[in-house]
Amino acid sequence: MFRKNQKNLAYLLVLVIPFLIFFARSDAFTGLKFGFIHGMGAPIRLLSIPIYEVKKVLFYHKTFREYQRLKKQVDILKARLVGLEEVMQENARLEKLLGLKQELVYASVAAHVIGRDPSLWNSALIIDKGTDDGITQGMAVVNALGVVGKIAETSPETSKVILLTDPQFSVAAVVGGSREVGLVSGSLQMDVCRIRYLSAQAKVYAGDKVITSKLSSSFPEGLLIGEVIEVIDYPQRPSIECIIKPVVSFSQVEEVLILLK
Repeated sequence: MFRKNQKNLAYLLVLVIPFLIFFARSDAFTGLKFGFIHGMGAPIRLLSIPIYEVKKVLFYHKTFREYQRLKKQVDILKARLVGLEEVMQENARLEKLLGLKQELVYASVAAHVIGRDPSLWNSALIIDKGTDDGITQGMAVVNALGVVGKIAETSPETSKVILLTDPQFSVAAVVGGSREVGLVSGSLQMDVCRIRYLSAQAKVYAGDKVITSKLSSSFPEGLLIGEVIEVIDYPQRPSIECIIKPVVSFSQVEEVLILLK
């Protein structure tokens, strides 16, 4: 009987002593507590690995369906975001165009670019305004940055615009600092044009601004055309010419103003 009581007491101490140590407030047992917790955590983590894998297998189809549902929602939200960004950019462009329309003292009609001539992709575009809107051949076409081109052909509802860089385009212009007058025309080079018939003694330099002249029959005075990037001086000729970088990026033109005569 005594031995049986000793055994029971030993079992009780084995259970009680760790309990007292674990919940004791003394700092002396702090290291022992954390050691015990760490030791017990390792086998628990080891046992949880197969349980976790079994749960993944059991709930795979449910999780995959949820993933597909969320992915569709994300794709829809991304498409809406792209649409909103496009609307914001268009509103910003139209706001600039409206500001230009209010500044001009000339009557004008706003139009959207709806296409480009495949055979003249970099030198012509199609707009959604025509003779029904008062558009006629030769009218000036501009945007918030400067000169775009002029009307070349018209129909009741659409018009064709030749761009500033087209060889058929020409307009009288003034070089900013020197006030030299010349004729701006397109060239066969993409995204550049030329100003010709400048005096051989003209003080023209790279960086000078080129604007429309009051001598032009189609464009009002003072519209920005571009910037001189190169001066070409021919010794045997009585005049010089310059290469101009247009201020308008024609590949990005989406809205324009047509100046009515």
